[in-house]
Amino acid sequence: METLTKKEEEIMNIIWQLENAMVRDVIKQLPEPHPPNSTVSSVVRILEKKGFVGHKAYGKTHEYYPLISKSAYRKASFKSLMEKYFSGSYKQLVSFMVQEELTEKEAEELNKHLEQQLKKKS
Repeated sequence: METLTKKEEEIMNIIWQLENAMVRDVIKQLPEPHPPNSTVSSVVRILEKKGFVGHKAYGKTHEYYPLISKSAYRKASFKSLMEKYFSGSYKQLVSFMVQEELTEKEAEELNKHLEQQLKKKS
């Protein structure tokens, strides 16, 4: 699965949220000042070329809808991040999180959550 640029991801998140959207609907969801219609339209067409959205045509107007679910994209993105930065090792990821990001309370909560999930698998 291809990765998305920040702008593509921002627009794709809106399309996932709306489920079906015209370019004007996407623009309304973007922060002020709104980008030009042509800019958003170009990004949506790129998303379509990348296989993330499809469209239904109503004359010259197009309604866009997701072809890839947000969860499928999240899973592929996470897998790519794991391979790229942590050699596919969850141990390296957790070690990094503990050293760099997690508070003690968050680490305890994460540990409890992992234990619960592992019990469910047994």
